[in-house]
Amino acid sequence: MPVILLGLVLTLVACARAANNEIPKAICGTPVEPALTRLLVAPTGSWREYNRVDRSRSITAPCLISSGDDVILRLHFSWRTVATDLMYLAKDTGAVSGITEPRSVSSRYKTLIGTDGAISQAPCRTKGGNYFTLTLQLPKIKPGDSAHRGDIERFMRAYFPATLRTLGCR
Repeated sequence: MPVILLGLVLTLVACARAANNEIPKAICGTPVEPALTRLLVAPTGSWREYNRVDRSRSITAPCLISSGDDVILRLHFSWRTVATDLMYLAKDTGAVSGITEPRSVSSRYKTLIGTDGAISQAPCRTKGGNYFTLTLQLPKIKPGDSAHRGDIERFMRAYFPATLRTLGCR
């Protein structure tokens, strides 16, 4: 009987660990299919979200996703009164909006896709301004690795419109 009990305990612990590594159905307050997120990141430890975004106040802020000791996904939510030059943001060398090898894609929204991230912008009348910009950065993808560009585009085509719906844009 003790062997069966030990086996049950080990199974429960293994299941609990797997659950901690699973990708949630919402990231930074936006629902998104975990399969799309899984194309971009591979959790190696417990999934932790550090979210400073306050949608009701429309204040520019980051949301970071960590797994183990590493940040694996960065999102930066930004509201402005005027439209921003996305190429200028993408080529910025700072940590907030820089992405490698940005290319414009045909989309309902202004969107640039890079090898390690993306930036999208849309009109969005809120307390914080008239335009909303979302930057996605994937620090674990090597800047010259263009193999993920299509996955990044698929993620942004789902995540950005879903985020706009959560913002109550007018």
